[in-house]
Amino acid sequence: GLMHGDTIHRLKIAKGHLDKVIRMVQNGDYCIDILTQSQAVQAALKKVDALILENHLKTCVADAVRGDKKDQAVAEVIKVFKKK
Repeated sequence: GLMHGDTIHRLKIAKGHLDKVIRMVQNGDYCIDILTQSQAVQAALKKVDALILENHLKTCVADAVRGDKKDQAVAEVIKVFKKK
């Protein structure tokens, strides 16, 4: 679906940034430049996380709330954020 394509696109952006970080480290680039590029990887991955979570809330959680699994669905989402 549309969400799947956008997620793949954003993951490829993150991978591109990560590949650049690896090259920069291999080349001995300036540490601050490497950190800046690494932060771009992390920002891109956060956008992916947000997309995946949004999709989950709109689909799986919405279905769970209509059924009798609301507490389980909420607990799963909270568990993910407690890991951070």
